[in-house]
Amino acid sequence: MEINWQVLGYSFIHKPLIIGGKAMEYYGLRKAGLDIDLVIHNDDHKILKEKYPNNIKNLYGDIGICEYGLEMWNQICTFDYSYLKENAIEKEKYLVISLEKILFLKALAMEIPKCHKDLEMIVELILKKVYKT
Repeated sequence: MEINWQVLGYSFIHKPLIIGGKAMEYYGLRKAGLDIDLVIHNDDHKILKEKYPNNIKNLYGDIGICEYGLEMWNQICTFDYSYLKENAIEKEKYLVISLEKILFLKALAMEIPKCHKDLEMIVELILKKVYKT
């Protein structure tokens, strides 16, 4: 999975955590959309918020910095980087959210049809892994 981090002109202090479509693609569940959703550590978030002050979204207290197709969030529904990175898969430059944590995030948003479909695919994959079918 190739991600061009250099466009930001910033080196992360803590590896960003990939969530959403890119994580779904990583697990072979579906193709990702055009943007890349991330949760980043507060240290990185503070710096990037200053660097890109005109590209900030506020969704009920979740603060996203949206630049170059990257949506970098401080938290999702109050669940922060430290919580969401538990059991993540570590890559050279980033982390991929665990299946269990992405299942949790999709369950929080399951009233959205796309998230409900994702939820079903994740459950199916988890069951396949458990029963090795």
